[in-house]
Amino acid sequence: MNGFFAHVDWAEIVQATLDTLVMLGGSLLLTLLIGLPLGVLLFLTGPGGPWRSRVANGALALLVNLLRSVPFIILLIVMIPLTVLLVGTSLGVAGAIPPLVVGAAPFFARLVETSLREVDRNTIEAVQAMGATTRDLVFRALLPEALPGIVAGATVTAIALVSFTAMAGVVGAGGLGDLAIRFGYQRFQTDVMLVTVALLLALVQLLQMAGDALVRRFTRT
Repeated sequence: MNGFFAHVDWAEIVQATLDTLVMLGGSLLLTLLIGLPLGVLLFLTGPGGPWRSRVANGALALLVNLLRSVPFIILLIVMIPLTVLLVGTSLGVAGAIPPLVVGAAPFFARLVETSLREVDRNTIEAVQAMGATTRDLVFRALLPEALPGIVAGATVTAIALVSFTAMAGVVGAGGLGDLAIRFGYQRFQTDVMLVTVALLLALVQLLQMAGDALVRRFTRT
């Protein structure tokens, strides 16, 4: 067994795992902060929304669809100048976070919009009939009712970000993906590849379990 893992530097594995967790945590936080209000705006300006506007909704939908349609590996490369402008580098953990956020926020926004559209229309109409402002409608009716769906969407987004962080290793972002590419693929070190893949699978499983637990916690019975 020790012979099989002869190429594995466990100190590097630990550091790469920490880098992946930092990338995931930082990008997920910013994705939620950007994607949630964007999804709410898509709902509010859409058909039947209190701020319905074909122009505003069309512009937001176009932006979201354009960003979602760009393959992430291409987005990483295209955003290098902007990433350098924002964080001073396109390499390492810091250089990976801007493209991760740009790639994931539109995806999460659509999931938020879908969750809001599943809120019972009678609940929305009842709140509006009581003279509630749009702010009250959002924070006292829409978000509480859609919370399980939003949490589920955040879980799906977090798992997608794990795969994005792995792809970011192609451009030197660090983390487990970088190890898998530099050692597992380019140097044919199968043991390194297997360890990094196993850790990524474990991380995805933990995220899914945590997300499912939160969904059950917030689902009204």
